[in-house]
Amino acid sequence: MVNIGDLAPDFELQGSDGKSHKLSNYRGKKVILYFYPKDNTPGCTAEACDFKNNYTTIQDKNSIVIGISKDKLSSHDKFINKFNLPFLLLSDEEKIVCSLYDVLKEKTMFGKKVIGIERSTFLINEDGLIVKEFRKVKVKGHIDDILSSL
Repeated sequence: MVNIGDLAPDFELQGSDGKSHKLSNYRGKKVILYFYPKDNTPGCTAEACDFKNNYTTIQDKNSIVIGISKDKLSSHDKFINKFNLPFLLLSDEEKIVCSLYDVLKEKTMFGKKVIGIERSTFLINEDGLIVKEFRKVKVKGHIDDILSSL
């Protein structure tokens, strides 16, 4: 379980750019770390496009966006290309980072109980500390909450 004020748990995952990325490599910048259920689904597309449409503002605030889902890198590539996303997507197929950030929750899909990613966003400051967390995110208005928190 992570809490506001904690040092954000470090991790290393493969990214959509074909490179390995460690969270600690981004010290000195604010990181918008967001977890989302699945590439190319309506809510996740809307959320990603909100980040894309505000990316210049985000960069102007010394911030970057990193998205994480359980999807394969090939799925991330299609998602990025289809919507021209300017930020990094990381693949957590083993669900290790999702577990570190406690975003795996029981959901009901088509009448069956499954474990999936609960849409969540963590704001991490330049020193690597979690300064804000958003759980059970509703996409509409989320980008406004993020921008006002930066």
